[in-house]
This record gives sequence, structure tokens and C-alpha cells, in this order.
Amino acid sequence: MSASNASLMQAVHDAAAFAGAVALRHYRTEFAVEAKHDGSPVTLADRATERALREWIQERFPADAIQGEEFDDLAGTSGRTWIVDPIDGTKSFIRGVPLWGSLVAVAEGQRVLAGAAAFPATGEIIAAAVGCGTWYNGHRAQVSEVTDISQATVLITDDRSLGPPLSAAGWDVLSRRAAVARTWADCFGYLLVATGRAEVMVDMVMNPWDAACFLPIIEEAGGVFSDLNGNITAFGGHSIATNAHLAKEVRQCLRIHP
Repeated sequence: MSASNASLMQAVHDAAAFAGAVALRHYRTEFAVEAKHDGSPVTLADRATERALREWIQERFPADAIQGEEFDDLAGTSGRTWIVDPIDGTKSFIRGVPLWGSLVAVAEGQRVLAGAAAFPATGEIIAAAVGCGTWYNGHRAQVSEVTDISQATVLITDDRSLGPPLSAAGWDVLSRRAAVARTWADCFGYLLVATGRAEVMVDMVMNPWDAACFLPIIEEAGGVFSDLNGNITAFGGHSIATNAHLAKEVRQCLRIHP
């Protein structure tokens, strides 16, 4: 285990926990909801949480850059970038559904070194770093050992927005072959895959702050995280997370080249 990566894992864990605690203070309270330029919702809680999280990072890692969902990028000099999403699953957050999370990752260029996701409304937190394993609520996490699609739970955030490279027909094939298919997932779906409670999570639209933390979380738990073209990246614009046994078959079901 790299001492530097272990230190980064602790840092992203603490940062995600801090952000989650800030967001939780706003959860299930009254707040205004605005629409961003892309039509997605944003709240005071999103902005207040990211602002507090940026301050937390700058106090401890002043040379690092920061990229987040709600504010402009902050340049750094270290070569490292913190990639943050204060509240992933804002639509769930707004409706009082607990399946939202605060996401934090640290990357050097396109290589994600460490990532963490806190789910304060459900009391869960997960963190990983390259070579350090994935840790869920203080215990080692592993993806499931399910080898048969017919026994799998498959998840997608919203099956109404399917299109290249994932067709509606492809998702229909996978979801019909699976034991369970669900569509209210967002970041919570990746937590379920990393902890062996689901086998597949698919998203058609993923920004870096949505995806970055989950690449090491899934990989260090023994799974596979890629874009929908099969490239191992958090920056492909879409994503699929699976356990290792099902990765190839899942992409075949989805009509995506393995």
C-alpha cells in the first residue's frame, strides 16, 4: 500500500464526510430550487456545500486545483486536481429521498488516485485509493461474486434518456435477463455495486465530478468501471460499473463491444 495514496484516501474520506455533513443540514428543509442552463436543478444546499468543501480543500491542500459542479475551476500548481460534486442526486435530495451523496476525488491528469462518496442520509461512506483497497464504513468492500446475469441486480439512473452508444433495446435485453432492474440510482447505484448489493450500474450522462470518485472505488473493490465504449476512464461522458465476472456479458447484452 502506497503511504501517499493511503494518505489521499483518508483525505478524500474526510472531505466527503465533511461535505455530506454540510449538505445534511439542509436536507428535508425548505429551500428554493433553481434551474441551471441545462435544465437540471440546483439549490442553496448545493452551492453552500461546494463552497464549504472548497474552503476545506484550500486550507489543507493550497497548491491543488479544484474542479466542481457549481463553480468555476480553481487553478493549482501541484499537478493534482480535486474533483467534487457537493450533492449528487439533487433531484432525490429535493424530494427527501435519501439516495444522494457527496462525491470527492483526487486526480493527476486523467489518472484518478483516490475517491470517496458519503451518503449521510443513510449513514454510509465509501473510499478507495489506488493500491489501498475500497473501504465501506471502516470495513473492506468487495463487489459481488454473481456470475449469472439471471441472478444479477442491474441499475440505471433514468431509462428515458437512452441513445448512442446505449440503445433502448440493449437496456431492455439486460434488464429482462436480470433478476432485478431498478431506475432510481444516481451515485447510490455505484455504492451498491462496490459493496456487492448490485452487479451493474449504467449512466448515459456523466460529468467528471459524477464519475471520478467511483473509478478507484469500483476497481479497488474488484470490479470494472469504464465508459460505455469499454474504455477504463472516468472522463468518457458516460459510465458502466460491474463486478468482474459479468463485465463482458453485460456489454454484450447492451450491444457494446467488450
